[in-house]
Amino acid sequence: MDTASKGRPIAPPEGKLGVLLPGMGAVATTFIAGVEAVRKGLSRPIGSLTQMGTVRLGKRTDNRAPRIGEFVPLATLDQLEFAGWDVYRDNAYEAARKAGVLSAEHLAAVRPFLEGITPWPAVFDPAYVKKLSGENVKSGKSKRDLAEQVSADIESFRKERRLSRLVMVWCGSTEVYRQAGDVHSTLARFERGLDASDPEILPSMIYAYAAIKAGIPYANGAPNLSADVPALLELARKTGAPIAGKDFKTGQTMMKTVLAPAFKARLLGLEGWYSTNILGNRDGEVLDDPESFKTKEVSKLGVLEHILQPHLYPDLYGKIHHLVRINYYPPRGDNKEGWDNIDIFGWMGYPMQIKVDFLCRDSILAAPIVLDLALFLDLASRSKMSGIQEWLSFYFKSPMTAPGLYPEHDLFIQLMKLKNTLRHLRGEELITHLGLEYYD
Repeated sequence: MDTASKGRPIAPPEGKLGVLLPGMGAVATTFIAGVEAVRKGLSRPIGSLTQMGTVRLGKRTDNRAPRIGEFVPLATLDQLEFAGWDVYRDNAYEAARKAGVLSAEHLAAVRPFLEGITPWPAVFDPAYVKKLSGENVKSGKSKRDLAEQVSADIESFRKERRLSRLVMVWCGSTEVYRQAGDVHSTLARFERGLDASDPEILPSMIYAYAAIKAGIPYANGAPNLSADVPALLELARKTGAPIAGKDFKTGQTMMKTVLAPAFKARLLGLEGWYSTNILGNRDGEVLDDPESFKTKEVSKLGVLEHILQPHLYPDLYGKIHHLVRINYYPPRGDNKEGWDNIDIFGWMGYPMQIKVDFLCRDSILAAPIVLDLALFLDLASRSKMSGIQEWLSFYFKSPMTAPGLYPEHDLFIQLMKLKNTLRHLRGEELITHLGLEYYD
């Protein structure tokens, strides 16, 4: 065991770490290609906190700010092995080429490696993702049978690659909107629902169940419920699996969680926030379906309410007009444009406007999130931290929290929470930024 003074016991990251990816599309293949490019010395892990971030320790005058990867025992990139599922049979190279995120030059440099990764048949039902169809799909006599097939895939991967540990990160499409129901209320009811192929058990839940049952950490990069139901939380407590989600925080929502805290800090009023997105990748096509868009809309709309707390500041934030639109526009491909019009008001009620036009690359922003979640969830597992990992809310639009607890959306509070968790694990003093000790 690796133990810092007064810290938490952490098992060392020995052996290989398998990264399981349901959904081998643009995000997953960009992530895999990027990791391999870094391993070959062809690129840098830009955007990754685990690879490039630092953590301050002690007083500012101590000048202690190690790299996060040197401070806590994370798996290295050389230890990572990749596998996943998809509705299309394309290997990772063909999938990446069709996604159009990376240049031909970058793909050529890692082509042999990517061609060696072929997805397993996916658990898929077009009733839950209406804009997709594919031929690489599992069939089974029940949803229990499908879960067992996923478990068999995982075990064959574990044995074939001689893996010490695994993590799973959902990179698949957004499913139709659902709220937790009776079948999700307890583990016993959920498992009976698997036997009965209950229609309220969605494909992502089958993956989450298979992972969590095996004690494998699970992160959900989409806004659908997935593991965020009482039954799977119960299972995580039982098996000790860490879980995190939902919905990678990449472009427009990341900007909201930066700007909204600034308005609140300066007590500037907000009258309206209109957000629109255009994107042409598979995500955009899926979100062209109203039921899938509803799932994403709920994820995006909750951010401002939780940050601005209108019940505490009714004069400033009690009557916000907050609209979110997403439009599928094929010419744009993976290069999403998030456009925001923000109407604020200041001293004596005088109105002002802010315009934000973020021409971002969706998968380029998401890929380092997948890497960080895989490494941090593995750290959590080796530290015996089971259940919801709220300290990883930094990476999500709709962070999972304990029942009845509102989520923290402010990006800067989320980052402080994450780094303080790392300090706690290593027995270091938590940073409060009080600063009075320098002047006493």
